[in-house]
Amino acid sequence: MTSATLRSSRWIRLGSSCGCLSRLSLLLPLVVALPIPARADASRVEAGDVLEIAVAGIPELRQRIAVNRDGEASFPLIGDVSVVGLQLPEVRARVRELLSNKVFRQRTVDGRERLVSIWPEEVVLDIVEYRPVYLNGDVSRPGEQRYRPGLTVRQVVALGGGYDIMRFRSANPVLESADLRSEYEVLWTEFAREQAQALRLRTELSQKPGSDAELVAPPIPSSVAAEITKLETDQMRVRDAVHQKDRTHLQRSIELADSQLSALVEQQKRGEEGAKADVSDLDAAKTLHNRGMAPLTRVLEARRAVFLSSTSFLQSAAQVSAVTREREELKRRLQNVDDQRRLDLLRELQAANLRLATLRARLQAVGEKLVHTAALRSQLVRGRGGKPQIDIVRKIDQSWHRFSGDEDTELLPGDTVEVALQSEAVMGLQIRQSGPDAIVAPR
Repeated sequence: MTSATLRSSRWIRLGSSCGCLSRLSLLLPLVVALPIPARADASRVEAGDVLEIAVAGIPELRQRIAVNRDGEASFPLIGDVSVVGLQLPEVRARVRELLSNKVFRQRTVDGRERLVSIWPEEVVLDIVEYRPVYLNGDVSRPGEQRYRPGLTVRQVVALGGGYDIMRFRSANPVLESADLRSEYEVLWTEFAREQAQALRLRTELSQKPGSDAELVAPPIPSSVAAEITKLETDQMRVRDAVHQKDRTHLQRSIELADSQLSALVEQQKRGEEGAKADVSDLDAAKTLHNRGMAPLTRVLEARRAVFLSSTSFLQSAAQVSAVTREREELKRRLQNVDDQRRLDLLRELQAANLRLATLRARLQAVGEKLVHTAALRSQLVRGRGGKPQIDIVRKIDQSWHRFSGDEDTELLPGDTVEVALQSEAVMGLQIRQSGPDAIVAPR
């Protein structure tokens, strides 16, 4: 794929940046303002959770497994299992059922192997790491926080350094805005690089020019974007060239083995025919000798010829067998080259997608803080009625919803907590929805 191909991808404009930063583009889920719902069970498994499986007596099977974006977890012995949306007991029951008919080959201390049957009650499965919660708005350290069962808004705000009312009062909003703008631009550059890498990986996987309608146009200089695109294109070209060299080398080795095998088979065929002719000569010599028409030396020579031809035939057969094994090994290595490359690409793409999700959250947090620092014109007050305004964005049944909460609201994995300590200037902000994106801008 050429640089022009990467540049030709459709972009959805998510943000723009100017000297005064009067308009920011932030990725915010489509939300609906509703009362806080009844607390759901935090043990429901979703993408991003980390599971740990263990089997009694088989320490080799103890593993930590991340649930991927497709909602699957790859368990030992049974492979990928769809777990997203299920309660933990349901996942545990499904995994136990799939493992109950499996046998594990365990190597003992003396080097021998023994077969170990896996019983359902021996399988232990738990969630050891939940999806993080995200903290935005008027707190000292916006961003993601590790989730623990029973986590409340008050606790996550404390983990984020508390409300930032005193920091805003003591800090210079102009200087702080400059620092935040610098961080914002750095994050966009990282986002553009990760996005280009993810597009390149998807292109390598599909072997087709990438064209992703959901790509975001980052507000960075065009020269920087072009350099990022060029580097990713060059890297893809080099990786493709190395892969093709490996394939070509193995294919040529297979062709050489085929040629060698054909010659050996022909040699073996001729050797077999020669051996049969020598046996016939030996039989004729024996007959003549028995009649007194041929000396014993002729029989001995015929017998020696049979021995030599038989030995040559056996050697040819051994060479044919060895070349055949070598050819099969080369074919297996050729297949592994493609499989290993695809496996490496999938791992890199998963890591790139996770980094993109983290950068989106950080961009949203820094962008909202920029809006607040730019809008501060009067003394900061703590929202409505002397309390902070707290909104919780939560995904329910594949849809995002916004709920009003308070400091004692209990959170779930994946929640986004938005804290507003509003001033008169900040009250003039609005959030406009446009498809899957939200644009935050002053009225």
